[in-house]
Amino acid sequence: MIDNISWLAIYPEIVLLVMACVIALVDLGVSSARRTGTYVLTMLTLAVVAVLQAMYASSGNTFYGWNNMVVSDAMGNWLKCFATVSLMVTLVYGRPYAADRDMLRGGELFTLTMLALLGICVLISANNFLVIYLGLELLTLSSYALVALRRDHATTTEAAMKYFVLGAMASGFLLYGLSMVYGATGSLDIGQVFKAINTGQIRHQVLVFGVVFVVAGLAFKFGAVPFHMWIPDVYQGAPTVVTLIIGSAPKFAAFGMAIRLLVDGLLPLAIDWQQMLAVLAIASLLVGNVAGVLQTNLKRMLAYSTISHMGFLFLGLLSGVVNGTVDSNAAEAAYSSAMFYIVTYVLTVLPAFGLIAMLAREGFESEEIADLAGLNQRSPLYAGVMAVCMFSLAGIPPLVGFYAKLSVLQALVASGQGLHVALAVFAVLMSLIGAFYYLRVVKVMYFDTPLTATTVSAPLDARVVLTVNGALVLILGLVPGGLMALCADAIVRALAT
Repeated sequence: MIDNISWLAIYPEIVLLVMACVIALVDLGVSSARRTGTYVLTMLTLAVVAVLQAMYASSGNTFYGWNNMVVSDAMGNWLKCFATVSLMVTLVYGRPYAADRDMLRGGELFTLTMLALLGICVLISANNFLVIYLGLELLTLSSYALVALRRDHATTTEAAMKYFVLGAMASGFLLYGLSMVYGATGSLDIGQVFKAINTGQIRHQVLVFGVVFVVAGLAFKFGAVPFHMWIPDVYQGAPTVVTLIIGSAPKFAAFGMAIRLLVDGLLPLAIDWQQMLAVLAIASLLVGNVAGVLQTNLKRMLAYSTISHMGFLFLGLLSGVVNGTVDSNAAEAAYSSAMFYIVTYVLTVLPAFGLIAMLAREGFESEEIADLAGLNQRSPLYAGVMAVCMFSLAGIPPLVGFYAKLSVLQALVASGQGLHVALAVFAVLMSLIGAFYYLRVVKVMYFDTPLTATTVSAPLDARVVLTVNGALVLILGLVPGGLMALCADAIVRALAT
């Protein structure tokens, strides 16, 4: 018998699933090539789901359902709320782009986006290995289809094939790792896994072997080196609206999955996975920033930027345990800084990729950095927002990207370990290298001669959302306390359970 708590834990997901099916059916009777009715219904559904998730998160309550397979807590609900809002913003930016390229003719964009969001929500709420894998596959299968949405486009098809093959391999890594952990502990429940490891009666070698594969699967979802091969090709080859989808909301799912597995389940093995995260962070910061300097394609450059930023995120995740001992203050500072980092990163890349989509026109993608030449003369608003995004990604004050990096570095240095201090210094040096390719974009927009005199235009809703999005990057850099406190409170409540 299923109790009321079980249903309460997944109300937002139920609404999302039912409406995704309704929208898919309703869309069969829509004849408009721009799918205005489907778009409005999708946005209303996402708004309702976001409000439900925010209400759950604000209550601060934590409860488990479906025989402890699902958990509803403040951290998970805020992550789901942020993911939902980011996809709403994505659809605002990307709908005109998709309509101009006949990507709305079948209405799959909206349905697949909602199913991908459902996978994100399931993944974040999972408290069981089977539910984690269910959410992961729902997210990834929807993402594969989204990348291949332009069926007549060779580059897009190639990107989808690469994503599918590498994604299947990464899913296999994660599944194999989870099966090893299950074999060693005898449980699929994350909480029970934690207790079993704490008994000290589990074969350590088998567990570490499983952890290696689990971390490898997580690294692929984050896009960390050496599991980054798919990111540049998929980001460049996918339609820009799809690049925006897979480059934003799924990052919240990856973060939630990392916290559930590494912190809630495998924290007694932190001394092992910390070392792996340190290697992944160093490699990602190095490869992401050095390779980013060499790029001329803007989407590909932002792909390598993503890789380097995931290195920073790993630095936050690995600093929560000091000398193999869990310290509540260190853990709170580390994981809240990592959560703050992923939220602000997504907030910053949304307008960056959104601008690429809004600058594109029929027969022209506007993906090269050179395509932004003289943008300030054609549209000071667009150039200003893109400059704010580039400065924030580079970590230049007073923008939110600076405070995000500072909070991660503070958590690292506060641990007092020599290795962590060295990692902080290395991260700063890599950020200096990365600043070059961000500032190059600003230089091209403001100082290069325009290649075209084409007027830049976009729908009113996209311009309003873009302005608000860009303003938030600045405002949250000036007054980051509210969002940081929200992240800290969510992490504290998650760790308390």
